Parts: sequence; structure tokens; C-alpha cells
Amino acid sequence: MKNFSLLIKPSGSDCNLDCLYCFYKNRDPQIGMGRQRMSYEVLDKLIKDFLALGLNSPSFAWQGGEPMLMGLDFYKKVVELQKKYSQPGQVISNALQTNGVLLDDKWCSFLSENSFLVGISLDGPEDLHDYYRIDLGGNGTHKRVIAAIENCKRHNVEFNTLTLVNRKTGDEPDRIFDFLLENDVTFAQFIPCFEIDPSTGEVAEFSVDPEQYGDFLCRLFDRWYEYGPEKISIRDFESMASFYLAGHHTICTYGPKCDHYIVIEHTGNVYACDFFVNSEFHLGNIFDTPIEKLASCPAKRNFARFKKKNPTNCLICPHRDICRGGCPKDRLKDGKVAFDGLSYLCPAYKKFFTYAKPRLAQLAAKVQSGQFETQKPMP
Repeated sequence: MKNFSLLIKPSGSDCNLDCLYCFYKNRDPQIGMGRQRMSYEVLDKLIKDFLALGLNSPSFAWQGGEPMLMGLDFYKKVVELQKKYSQPGQVISNALQTNGVLLDDKWCSFLSENSFLVGISLDGPEDLHDYYRIDLGGNGTHKRVIAAIENCKRHNVEFNTLTLVNRKTGDEPDRIFDFLLENDVTFAQFIPCFEIDPSTGEVAEFSVDPEQYGDFLCRLFDRWYEYGPEKISIRDFESMASFYLAGHHTICTYGPKCDHYIVIEHTGNVYACDFFVNSEFHLGNIFDTPIEKLASCPAKRNFARFKKKNPTNCLICPHRDICRGGCPKDRLKDGKVAFDGLSYLCPAYKKFFTYAKPRLAQLAAKVQSGQFETQKPMP
């Protein structure tokens, strides 16, 4: 059986912030909005069945919305059930992606004690972060996020940061890189912000411009390479170096198929991908179908293969092997998202790969020769 991980949405799309660029604002109404909470019955079922598969390194990623809205007792139950149902030799990992505003001492003590990897959304300095990342009262959240990071450091919680590269932050690679270093960040990931505004059918105003994103990647890569790839992990760059080193990526964005994980919502409903949580890509429910069958069902296999529907532009592109057309959520055809469309970010990728390929290959050669090791990659 192919290895896969779980991306779990215990509180669905419910969140204590009101980020202006949140993709859940365009959520399929059939999936639901507002207060959503996973029952202990669903939790017990998904942990028991997943661990029963006997995978050597079962991985649980808890996301949202805001997964910390479930409360600390919920995650204490998670650990209790994982211990109850684990099999000999299994090494279980937990990752929690959060906006950070609830990360107080009690939370951090628990997360450290139980070796959770915590991802914290941080868009850089205060003026950049607070431009879009506001709470339900319209107030900025930066100070609370920085306080959360300090709590993580004090309790030795392993954490990384997630920065959304949007129309505002896309012009500031140097400021953001310096800011992360100032805050002792050693694991970072950068996600391009791109959405279609359903009210207009046009690219949403907060989306990063492709040329802007290409420039951002090139400058960020320069800073990373000059600073020392062994000192700070940047997920996309390490995935690309892995491709040159071992022939495969460590993240799904540039992989040949979309089959790394399945999404489990608070109801036990299962979906093919975090960006396609809608009725079209509903695979079933864990109470009706065994979890391993949901992960390998015809609908999931078809979804995984959709990524290969590249347009002619991709088939003749010199960067096809390392890019694979990018994430399907970014592909457009006739102004609409389409699996066989061209990535909105194609100009950015072309610019970056042309610029960085030689040094990526050099980096892979240095790692292979043992000149240095990169940081441990993030799950």
C-alpha cells in the first residue's frame, strides 16, 4: 500500500481571524461555514483506522480554519488515542498549522512535551503582516503572533513559519528574509497567494502578480544561498534541491501526481485535496468506507492523475521535469480554474528556474558529496 498522510480539519473552516485573502471565503456552501467541531467519535475512528494500516511513520497534520479552536483537551485526547492504537515500531508525527494567537504557555508546554511541529502564519514585519491578517474586530494580529513565537522558543516547541506571498508582501523579499532571521526562524515556507474573485471572475486584488512572484523567488533564493542553506530551511528550495539530488520533490506542488494525502473534515467526510474541498471531489466518509480505500479509490486516483493534463506550453517547456505544471489550483483556461490549463504562475516559474537551476544543481552536488547538510525538511 502506498504511504500517505492525513490532513485533518477538526474545526472545518471556522476561524478566530478574518484574513482578507482567506480562500475559505469562497468555500463551497455545501461544505458549511461557521462553528464546526469534530466529535470524539470521529476522532477515535480516524486515529484507530489510520494506525491500524501499520504504516511505519503515520503523519497527522491538523489544520483549519483555526484548529486550536478545538481546545487543548481535544489534542490531549489525540495523543491519548494515538498511544492507545499505535502499533509496535510506529513513529507517529503531529503537525499543527495555526495563526498563532492562542499559543499561550499551557499550549506550548503541551506541544513541546508531545513533540508537535507547529506551523505559524507570519507575513513578515508588522505593516506587511497586518495588511491582510486581521481579527474579527478588524485589528492587526502581528504582536500576538510574535508573542506566540516567543512562547514557542521559551518552551522549546519546534516551529516553522508560513508566509503568504501576496500583492503587498511580494515586493519585500529582503525585509521578510531579514525579519525571519531576526526572529530566529530556521524553517520557513512561502506560499503564493492566488484566488479568483467570484463576484467578478477576475484575479482577486490581493493575489501576487506572476512577474512580481518571479522576482520575489529570485531575490529570496539569492539571500538564502548567500546566507547558507544549511542555516535556514526554505521548503520550496529544498524540494527543488531534492529533485536534483534524488529525482523527486519533497512537496506536492511540483510532483508528478497529487497523491500525498487525503483531507478529513470534522464530519469524517474525506476529500482529495485541501484546495478542492468541495462536492465534486468528495471521496466518501470514514464511517462508510475504510480509510485506505478512500485514499486509493478511483476518484482519488483520477484526481491524482489530473495533474498530468498539461497544455502544450508545458509539454515543450525545458523546466517541465522540475515544475510539472505547478499546483492544479493555480491553472487557468479561459479565465477559469482548469486541470488542463496553464498555471497563472507560469511566468514566475520560468523566470525562477532559469535563474536558479545552476545553483540548485551545485547545491545538490554539495549535499551529495557531504560538504554540508541542509536543515531537516518540514513535513
